[in-house]
Amino acid sequence: MTDTRSKLRIGVLYGGRSGEHEVSLRSARSVIAALDPARYEVVPIGITKEGRWVAADVGALESGEADSGRPATLLPAPTDASLMAIDRPAGDAAGSTLSVITRLDVVFPVLHGPYGEDGTVQGLLELAGVPYVGAGVVGSAVGMDKAIFKQVMIACGLPVLPWVLCTRSRWQREPDQVIEAVESALPYPVFTKPVNLGSSVGISKCRDREQLRAGLDEAARFDRRLIVEQGIDKPRELEVSVMGNDDPIASVVGEIRPRREFYDYIAKYMIEPGAEDESELIIPAAIDPALADVVRELAVRAYRAIDCAGLGRVDLLLDEQTGKLYLNEINTIPGFTTISMYPKLWEATGISYGELVDRLIDLAIERHHDKTSSATSIDITTLQLGERE
Repeated sequence: MTDTRSKLRIGVLYGGRSGEHEVSLRSARSVIAALDPARYEVVPIGITKEGRWVAADVGALESGEADSGRPATLLPAPTDASLMAIDRPAGDAAGSTLSVITRLDVVFPVLHGPYGEDGTVQGLLELAGVPYVGAGVVGSAVGMDKAIFKQVMIACGLPVLPWVLCTRSRWQREPDQVIEAVESALPYPVFTKPVNLGSSVGISKCRDREQLRAGLDEAARFDRRLIVEQGIDKPRELEVSVMGNDDPIASVVGEIRPRREFYDYIAKYMIEPGAEDESELIIPAAIDPALADVVRELAVRAYRAIDCAGLGRVDLLLDEQTGKLYLNEINTIPGFTTISMYPKLWEATGISYGELVDRLIDLAIERHHDKTSSATSIDITTLQLGERE
């Protein structure tokens, strides 16, 4: 399919209103560089930290010069899937006009965290009727929400660690009661996390009550819902890349061995290669082949359980003392730089970065065609009406 189709316009949507804005810029640079200019016309679409859409390249957002880009928008109506420019009059004159910048064949969201990976942008793209890479509204929302993700896993018989959920308002109003509830349910160490965020932003490992208070304060900076999760003393962090729509496949299993307390934001993005505290990425993971098969099976089952599509990186924890595996989370738009775990796992499986991007675009088109084949009206003349009693 990829070799025979005509050149496609790919809107790469990046930036966003989340604490993972800078990570998105790095991922977008890599994706844009991988899109073959002989096959694709790239249309970079930036979203500033304030939520403004601009037709601008990544450098404009990195340098803080996003205002030099053209204000843009995508209309929530399935008309012609066009990126629209917002032309505002000079001075204080009222009114703005819209004009077409270009039609988009596929949107490739490279957005991490809230307002991008949580189903919000996916909802807009659904309304606009444009094919897009990655999970739909439900898969994105459930994958982002750590508490609901756990509840879905339990409903599907998949293993997760025990946890306690609370709201920011309750933590601020009744801190002692929250601490008591956590300590009565979970032994230390525990992890405190914002429910809706990624890249380990706002996550803390807590070994006592004082650290738990500080950890909940930190998580509350980023979200209105907070989760406290049971920790494992010495876990092994395993990751699997999954790709596909109705018939997903899993990559080889990788392992991350952080040299910090855990694989936090600093370990992921701020430590220079070769530094003493750089995390070790082991691909493939040094685990028994039979265990690797179980990990891959769990990853695909979790992926299917939330109706994920296109791509997802499934993170698991292995308790070496008990031999038990636990699903930690699914990242529906994982980091996508050339050194990120998602593409590196596929590379080790035999799929290059460029081929991976091609496949994801094909999957977006396939899923869009599948969705648009569904009936949207009912022919009442064909209905079989039952007899009245």
